[in-house]
Amino acid sequence: MHSFQVIRNGCGSMATETVQRRRPQQSHATLGNGGAASNGETSKEIERKNNLKNDPLARLVHKPQDSLFSSSSGWTNYRGFFNLSMLLLVVSNGRVALENLIKYGVLVSPLEWVRMALADFSFTNCPNVFLVLASNGVILTVFITEKLLERGLLPELFAAVFYPLLICFHLIVPVGVTLIHQGNPLYSSGALMIFVIESLKLVSYMHVNYWCRCAVRAAKNAAAAGKKGDEKIAEGEQSCGVASLIDRRCDPICFQLTSSDALRLYPGTLTLSNLYYFLFAPTLCYELVFPRSPRRRKSFLIKRTAELIFLTFLMLALIQQWVVPLVKNSMAPFSDMNISRMTERVLKLAVPNLLIWLIFFYTLFHSALNLLAEVLCFADREFYRDFWNAESIQYFWKTWNIPVHRWALRHIFMPMMRNGYSKKSAIVVVFFVSAFFHEYLVSVPLHMFRLWAYYGMMAQIPLSFVTDHIVKGGRAGDFGVTQYRRVALSHSRSAHVHSDVRSRLVPHSLRVE
Repeated sequence: MHSFQVIRNGCGSMATETVQRRRPQQSHATLGNGGAASNGETSKEIERKNNLKNDPLARLVHKPQDSLFSSSSGWTNYRGFFNLSMLLLVVSNGRVALENLIKYGVLVSPLEWVRMALADFSFTNCPNVFLVLASNGVILTVFITEKLLERGLLPELFAAVFYPLLICFHLIVPVGVTLIHQGNPLYSSGALMIFVIESLKLVSYMHVNYWCRCAVRAAKNAAAAGKKGDEKIAEGEQSCGVASLIDRRCDPICFQLTSSDALRLYPGTLTLSNLYYFLFAPTLCYELVFPRSPRRRKSFLIKRTAELIFLTFLMLALIQQWVVPLVKNSMAPFSDMNISRMTERVLKLAVPNLLIWLIFFYTLFHSALNLLAEVLCFADREFYRDFWNAESIQYFWKTWNIPVHRWALRHIFMPMMRNGYSKKSAIVVVFFVSAFFHEYLVSVPLHMFRLWAYYGMMAQIPLSFVTDHIVKGGRAGDFGVTQYRRVALSHSRSAHVHSDVRSRLVPHSLRVE
């Protein structure tokens, strides 16, 4: 009788059976109590439990339920397959590493890294150092211009014309020097990266100070239309407000900056120390007051420094041991345009390139930026988010590089939206600017203009449409799709780049014949 009752309950309430099947531990624990009565149990329930324990016919074997792989089962715990995939990944890459060692031996030579770094370095033959030092002239020009604009000695129209020309000059001069001077592409890349970062920071500095000037003018107009207060009282309130804001910088909970706070701070923030702190801070977005940490942690500094040194060494070792032989063996297929062999080479390069990219991401965005932030007591440490869980291209670009995302959102996307442009137009402009700077940092140091980086970035726009509206996220649009896009574009480009500049980037002693 109990058996039929259970069957009828199973057919009538599938959810109850699913819960019972998903939590077998609870059922066994309940049955393991024997005849002991628990709270609220009747004598009939105790008798039924005893029958289930002692009578084998009373225990049902079959009940309505779905297989775990069926979507209707509601089962989502596949962690064991994830662990198996990680094991297979380690084993397969371990086999490739062992094959590399057997075939080529140990190629890692730190002395060769030093020789390569110092081969073309000299103060007379390395204009990159002088370029970076000369960039302070542009920084001081912006600072002086802002002081003149704040005092009303220059019109806003002058800034609207002068600042774009100044930023273009700041970006074009290093290009001309790099193209004329046949130097080491590594040094040129580093110098151009500094110029790009300075340009983005200066644009943010100009925008924020312009917004402050607009807010000051609006406040003066409102005050002129209303009643005028006592100037001494207003001055005292302003000084007290500034002091309280400075004290609140170290409190991440209370730190908020409103428009009225900005009016009290500006133009007191127009100082060289404030500007250079922003230029060295690990952010691209300028603010009148940055959140500050109360102290520097020595243990944190030691950990980040050790990570920075070790991971940099590891990346260089992987490039010399793994990537250089693969690039050397890829020359013939790319020269002969053998499609099958080219595909095989690109896929083979994908594994070390992806591994090096992940190590580079951790080294830069976690170790280096956290180290710099700790030294400067910069409290905002959100340099990245969970980009590894990205189910679309847009989410990936919003989470993997937070400083650049914040800059593009604040100084390109939102101003265009406020001026009546559509969201699609703003997205296209954001990707265009990103594509321009990617090509700027790839083509100029290598003295080649093939637009690989530009096309790769602009291709993100249709790919974003596919992941958002066709694939619609989920497992199919998960991080594997994003990584495949990144790997395919980067390695097809890297194979082409190495085929043209190998003689300059890889010294003869490091090549594997």
